[in-house]
Amino acid sequence: MIRHIVMWKLKDEAEGAPKEKNAQKLKLILEGLRTNIDEIKAVEVGIQTNPDAEEALDVVLICDFETLLDFQMYTRNPHHQKAVNFIESVAEKRYFVDYKMDL
Repeated sequence: MIRHIVMWKLKDEAEGAPKEKNAQKLKLILEGLRTNIDEIKAVEVGIQTNPDAEEALDVVLICDFETLLDFQMYTRNPHHQKAVNFIESVAEKRYFVDYKMDL
């Protein structure tokens, strides 16, 4: 099983909306990937509840995939690419880790 974790710091304003609205939109987009990408076995998206902390990031994505190939197929999927386009327009920083889970 492969776990993919991504965290973003969003711009204060982008795409004509404040950070809070873009965080909500991003959550909907990312959760919607599960209905369009069969390789995703589980998805969880969280929005920061303590945004006043200077070091706080704004949104986190946790996805699980059965195999590394499934993860690679996900990254190439057009629905994922569409999500990436939105993310690139609203995010100022991105951090991620992908690792094999011990089950």
